Amino acid sequence: MLRSLGRPPTAATMSEFRAKDIGLRVQKKLASKISNKAVAKTMLDDATSQILDNLYRLCKNVTGNKKESEKVIKNLIKVVVKVGILNRNEQFDHDEMVLAAKFQRKFQMTCMTIISFYQIDFSYDRSFITKSLLDLKAMLSSLVERHLTDKTLARVEHVFEFFREPTFLDAVFARNSEHRELLGKITKDLNTILEVSEEEAS
Repeated sequence: MLRSLGRPPTAATMSEFRAKDIGLRVQKKLASKISNKAVAKTMLDDATSQILDNLYRLCKNVTGNKKESEKVIKNLIKVVVKVGILNRNEQFDHDEMVLAAKFQRKFQMTCMTIISFYQIDFSYDRSFITKSLLDLKAMLSSLVERHLTDKTLARVEHVFEFFREPTFLDAVFARNSEHRELLGKITKDLNTILEVSEEEAS
């Protein structure tokens, strides 16, 4: 969670990969295991789905590897949906809820860091973002290890290691990066999600 620099994907290319559709398929597969009406509602709202779709485009543009880009985003979606279902079905104990809250705060701080990298020249700090992603990976792995399979834990590992790759990060956050337009779209939606989270918390 790298790419020879290629042309942006066409609409036809992207029709093959939609985050929301994948999220719904994952939920349907899991619905038989956890019976609750809450699973009928998608875990991926429009803003989140849009971020994931643009993140796929970004991964593909940076790495030039369509297959690997699809794999990492599909793994990310599967993890997000499974954690969401566990939460909605109140599967986490007290200690895990404390850890989940800590993870959420760290995730929000990391999102704000990514936004600042985009908005403020010369603010990109690779060491800081890689450490943040490493911390997030450790917290998320601890949160789900009691509930999910080794296969899912391997997905968590794959996602975070992909995005911690120095070559990927440097290509995305370089001051004159050719991926700046896509990064701008992603940070705009991250801002929206953070604002909604603040409103819900107040």
